[in-house]
Amino acid sequence: MTSPLLLSLKLAAVVSVLLLALGLPLGYWLGSTRWRGRFLIEALVGLPLVLPPTVLGFYLLVALGSHGPLGAAWIRWTGHTLAFTFTGLVIGSILYSLPFAVQPFAASFAAVDRSLLSAAATLGASQWRAFRTISLPLALPGVLTGLALSFAHTLGEFGVVLMIGGNIEGVTRTASISIFDSVQALNYRAANHAAIVLLAVSFVLLAVIYGINRRALRWGMR
Repeated sequence: MTSPLLLSLKLAAVVSVLLLALGLPLGYWLGSTRWRGRFLIEALVGLPLVLPPTVLGFYLLVALGSHGPLGAAWIRWTGHTLAFTFTGLVIGSILYSLPFAVQPFAASFAAVDRSLLSAAATLGASQWRAFRTISLPLALPGVLTGLALSFAHTLGEFGVVLMIGGNIEGVTRTASISIFDSVQALNYRAANHAAIVLLAVSFVLLAVIYGINRRALRWGMR
């Protein structure tokens, strides 16, 4: 049976990879588009930053439940429910951690010197080649920051996970929920052990990413 910590690490890893695939195109578009209505998309992406987790978790539970649009479609397709499953946790975590990935992505792409892209286009480079050889390498520090933030945020999330996943051991019982259960049972020793592990993992991850970004910034200044 998967331990709460391993389940949290697995969830954070899966969500981070999916956010890279989904958030990178969105972040690139937000960072480069001149559309005046861009602020509406930015507001939509940033909603999880201001919404209480219980509000987001409630609407996700309604949508992913057996009578919800996504949940009902999932049951017809697979024969299984979507709420209170690991897959449901992944979907909810992607939405909840989306701004922590997309906003750094967008900011890093927006900072890319457009004259370089114009020069590449003048030399005949396609938009994809310019993205691959110019935009993405220059925006890499922001991309790594977004990945680190989304991983750490998913690793420690509690409210949304509890709302749409419950507390099923080995399936949806993450480390944060395990800590809450230990505190409820007045088992502070177990809660402290789990909390220290999460604290250490998050600190090391962020320290490594910020160290890489600092080196990248120094290299760019040279």
